[in-house]
Amino acid sequence: MDPHKLLVAPPETSVTTAANMMETSKAGAVMVVQSKRLVGIFTERDAVFRVIAKGLDPTSTPIADVMTTALFTVSPYESLGYAMLVMYENGFRHMPVVVNGEPVGIVSARNALDPDLEEFAYEEHRRKNIRRFAEDV
Repeated sequence: MDPHKLLVAPPETSVTTAANMMETSKAGAVMVVQSKRLVGIFTERDAVFRVIAKGLDPTSTPIADVMTTALFTVSPYESLGYAMLVMYENGFRHMPVVVNGEPVGIVSARNALDPDLEEFAYEEHRRKNIRRFAEDV
């Protein structure tokens, strides 16, 4: 869970404002909150598939009109492995962490790549490129 990337916005927030929040925070989702309760999530994919692909005006479209409302959530007491499995099985990359309906964090697929795994992935990629180069020579 990354509480530092917990972005919240009210439903009337424009898509442009939400996208700017995500860009500034280097986050992929904004949790939509009304009266402290999570009512939806607006993600990069929502922006692409529900706004851009549909030709909507991002400056005048509120995130409430294009957010995901069929939410899966997790409590802060669940394991990262459980959260990752739910995300994998259901085909999404962000899952709100809630306590009594209030967002307290977010789990993203990126959370699975801690620094050690990122280093491992880089090294494996580097080795594959060396093997390809050697085969081509």
